[in-house]
Amino acid sequence: MKTLINALSLAFLLISSVHAKQLIFTKQAQDNSYLFNYQWLDHDKVRQSINFSLTKPALFERFRMLKPYQGEFAQKTILRSIKKQLRQQPLTGAHAVFKQQQGKTVIEVKGLDDEKVAAAYKKIKALEQKVTEEYFKKNYYQRFTTHDQQTGIKVDHVNIAQKSVADFKVLKPIILDKISIKNIRKVTNFVLSFVQSIPYSTLESRLTSSGAGFNPPAKLLWENQGDCDSKMALTATILRALMPRIDMVMIYIDQHAFIGIAIPAKVDEISIEHQDINYLLAEPTGPALYKLGSLAPESELAINQGRYVVEEFHSDGSF
Repeated sequence: MKTLINALSLAFLLISSVHAKQLIFTKQAQDNSYLFNYQWLDHDKVRQSINFSLTKPALFERFRMLKPYQGEFAQKTILRSIKKQLRQQPLTGAHAVFKQQQGKTVIEVKGLDDEKVAAAYKKIKALEQKVTEEYFKKNYYQRFTTHDQQTGIKVDHVNIAQKSVADFKVLKPIILDKISIKNIRKVTNFVLSFVQSIPYSTLESRLTSSGAGFNPPAKLLWENQGDCDSKMALTATILRALMPRIDMVMIYIDQHAFIGIAIPAKVDEISIEHQDINYLLAEPTGPALYKLGSLAPESELAINQGRYVVEEFHSDGSF
């Protein structure tokens, strides 16, 4: 049965991908920015175009420190921070010893008073948690659990998108000027066809790659390619710049990702309910061109079987 589903999915994608065609892509330096020029065919085979500028800081500085997660390096950095803070605020009635154990550094507390040792362990545990959270946030990482309870570290796509919105506000008047009727569906489908037409690169395993291959929104445009996680983040960024107050979600299934927008679904459109909010689903990845409310067969199957994880990308009211 699974083989049949995969064959049907592939056939559907091959048929649909005929329509996903980027006709023109250029970029040109202009003082402190680059001018991007795109032309593509949308869901109805209509030629679309857009021109906009992104600043060099947005392209080259915003996420210059973003690198694939390396557990050993992260542990050493976190331990250095713990040591520094313990020197600044020493333990009371106890002292910490950093020991190598089975290839990892562990912290052992020594002291004469058992209560003070226990209190010191509690303090170190809280300190380690705080320092780890700060390290993850600074470097755009997050712990992630899949629908089948596998755990790992991935890029914090919500944080990346949130931090990218300011750079993409320039697209709002340009895109809205392209849409004859200003409504969420038309605007979203314009953005979807634009992102879907950008060349696709294969997603590395979300849990084992630790972010290798992920392009933040501006870098995706610079390189003119992105995997599904990257295209999801780009789409969410543009839609947030266009529609500051609408709630969205990022949805993860095995080896794929897409978005949900908090608007009512029509008959035969695909949606989910999360935390009492209904989200209409959309596929930003391509190469197949799907309008808002439609998903690839395997994505729809994963949704129907509950094999997905949701992360909220809600408006923070700052735009």
